[in-house]
Amino acid sequence: MHEITVITITAASIGLIHTMLGPDHYLPFIVMARAKKWSLTRTTFITVLCGIGHVLSSVVLGIIGVALGISLNKLGAIESFRGGIAAWFLIAFGLGYFIWGVFTARRNRPHVHWHAHGDASMPIHKHKHQHDSKEQLHVHKGEKAKNLTPWILFTIFVFGPCEPLIPLLIYPAAKSSTIGMVLVTGVFGVVTIATMLSIVILLSLGANLLPLGRLERYTHALAGATICLCGITIRFLGL
Repeated sequence: MHEITVITITAASIGLIHTMLGPDHYLPFIVMARAKKWSLTRTTFITVLCGIGHVLSSVVLGIIGVALGISLNKLGAIESFRGGIAAWFLIAFGLGYFIWGVFTARRNRPHVHWHAHGDASMPIHKHKHQHDSKEQLHVHKGEKAKNLTPWILFTIFVFGPCEPLIPLLIYPAAKSSTIGMVLVTGVFGVVTIATMLSIVILLSLGANLLPLGRLERYTHALAGATICLCGITIRFLGL
């Protein structure tokens, strides 16, 4: 019981530190919530869903590894490979979303026109070029993107590994302690998801208070750039 208590506390500590030091655990949700104007409820749901997928994928891999007697080094190599895939997914998604965001911002930028009237006056009219048909098309595309984006994030997080969890699972498994495995998995998962959610909610509330002014129409592009940079730091800097 003493060993189980120690490893459970270790799991909680590592889950907290691992999540806080990994910007990929919270930045994508913060910038996407700001750009897409997600409600707090929707942001919470998507964050928790992705967190569950993130933890469970490593749990399943760890259990399979223990059942098949795969060494810790091989499991670590698999987790590292999965981490590389997740990082490239983040880079690709962020870059694609950035390009789409820039295109959208430039298409919807306001234009200034001179309009001549019969009384020889030429007032200036500032507006956006959005015809009804185009506007309706844009709305439908936005709805599809709104429904697709959370699942893209979920897929990325399923591939994203929880490297510290594998060694924590191996120890109670070697002791044939089912209780220890359940406690380690449960505590690590709860702490990881709770930390993700806490950071996302706090920083999202703060981000919503920031006045962007003219940059408001570039929020999608900024979100994509942030996610892309996040993937780059994970892939090449090992964060």
